[in-house]
Amino acid sequence: MRVAVTLAYNGTHYLGSQIQKEVKNTIFGVFEAALLDLGIQQRIIASGRTDKGVHATGQVCHFDLPPYWSDTKKLHRVLNFMLPSSIRVLKVQQVDKDFHARYSTKKRVYRYIIKEGMANPFEADFVTSVPDMIDLEQLNAKMQIFLGEHDFKHFKKNGSDENTTVRFIYRAFAYKHKGYIILNFEANGFLRSQIRMMVGSLLKLDKKQLLEKLTDKNHKVDSAPPNGLYLAKIKY
Repeated sequence: MRVAVTLAYNGTHYLGSQIQKEVKNTIFGVFEAALLDLGIQQRIIASGRTDKGVHATGQVCHFDLPPYWSDTKKLHRVLNFMLPSSIRVLKVQQVDKDFHARYSTKKRVYRYIIKEGMANPFEADFVTSVPDMIDLEQLNAKMQIFLGEHDFKHFKKNGSDENTTVRFIYRAFAYKHKGYIILNFEANGFLRSQIRMMVGSLLKLDKKQLLEKLTDKNHKVDSAPPNGLYLAKIKY
């Protein structure tokens, strides 16, 4: 039986989500260890990877269960008992055999959270603070530049192994909520560190410079920090 598992996690103290042979301190490294303790030795396939320090409220993975694990409700309960509090299983559901957590995805939604001014020590790992006030109207106007299909070759981290750097962004907008600015991005996919580089550019470049970076000129801008980024939802 194949199951899809939806996870939320605090990525602060993890070296990203992807399993790595050299280290065990990754989201799916810890998750795999819990599955092995339950006699589940199947390969975990995730919808995508998140980098060191990045969080998730709706990461999805799939794997096949051995015959003696047919009770998904019990598996849900047992996994949350075994996993550290920084990783929570939100849902375990049976899916068709041809379901693929990555390749069945239609859209991915990410959010980036910004606080104007200094973050307090209890939120510093979960939001990015900026010293200046942000003009929300101007920010939204600049975000519209990303809508539609574009080649995001200037918005990716070196070492990306994607076949193409073209992506289609369906939605890109920002709004204020309880003292925070939330940037929302929805696309058919994102390149490695693309959103952090987009956010960094939105905060540093004007509209004309942003258009240049998207098309021809590669303005050098630092990526936004990872702590404000969340994989919010995977749409199938």
